[in-house]
Amino acid sequence: MNLMPEFRCHRPTTLEEAVRLKAAAASARFVGGGTDLLVNLRRGLGEPTDLIDLTAVADLAAIRYQDGALWVGAGVTLADLARHPEILASYPAVADAALAVAGPTHRAAATLGGNLCQDTRCIFYNQSEWWREGNGWCLKYLGDKCHVVVKSDRCYATYHGDVAPVLMVLGAEAVLASPRGVRRIALAELYRESGAEHLTLGPDEVLAAVALPPPAGRRAAYAKARVRDAVDFPLAGVAVALRRDGDVIGELGVAITGTNSAPLMIDTDALIGRAWNDEAAAVLALSLRKTANLLRTTITGPKYRRRAMQGMTRRLMDTLWNGR
Repeated sequence: MNLMPEFRCHRPTTLEEAVRLKAAAASARFVGGGTDLLVNLRRGLGEPTDLIDLTAVADLAAIRYQDGALWVGAGVTLADLARHPEILASYPAVADAALAVAGPTHRAAATLGGNLCQDTRCIFYNQSEWWREGNGWCLKYLGDKCHVVVKSDRCYATYHGDVAPVLMVLGAEAVLASPRGVRRIALAELYRESGAEHLTLGPDEVLAAVALPPPAGRRAAYAKARVRDAVDFPLAGVAVALRRDGDVIGELGVAITGTNSAPLMIDTDALIGRAWNDEAAAVLALSLRKTANLLRTTITGPKYRRRAMQGMTRRLMDTLWNGR
């Protein structure tokens, strides 16, 4: 690990002050719990001139109903998210996903905004500086070549967040703040399929909150595969939200993580109005294979991760369909 680089630290008390600071310093980074960013800085992955500490912005740590949705501030810790009464009552899959992140000490510090905006990961990127220098750097940072797909002109580092896919299948929106005001987008639109630039945030924007619509009869669940049953990032993760109309699927959302450079929704249109059975499972499995792009970005091989993803999806669908 390197020593921390030199930077100026700011601690605004309002969201307006925070976005003004970001607009004035292009290379500044927002920090909440720091469980992702600070580790990367110790590895020499970035040298921001300024860090903007958001922990004193009280509004970011609030969970409240507003405009018919449950607004969860980006500064809410994962520990608080997992035990909040409204989350447990109406969105238990969100609590389960939050509890699946790392360990208790991480969750006590890590924030929802940091988890959603975490950096992408790769075995050629998340290494010490001397290791990366000896290996010729990489396209994501300081280099000009992707070591995963050598002939590619894009980075294939993968996104490994647990909470994003659950929020996506529940129809959550991201609330973004900048000096120009506030805008809302579907959470899925916060991401793009590029390992080096996977967030669509503008240079002066910050994720301020997530707005969750009412459950509307949907039941959701999340599962992840990992080497150790604690601490580890998902080798593959799947979130499913299902509304059953009698003997057919009324509404279905499936999202994956740990497989691509962004958490992605799976096309499930062909399953609406059908019963859940082996034939429907085969259709969903094909859609999963078409979307997931599993490559050599982790210590575990793509074939295992692909099979784990499909197995977890079938298990979640069976459980939700049978009302368990």
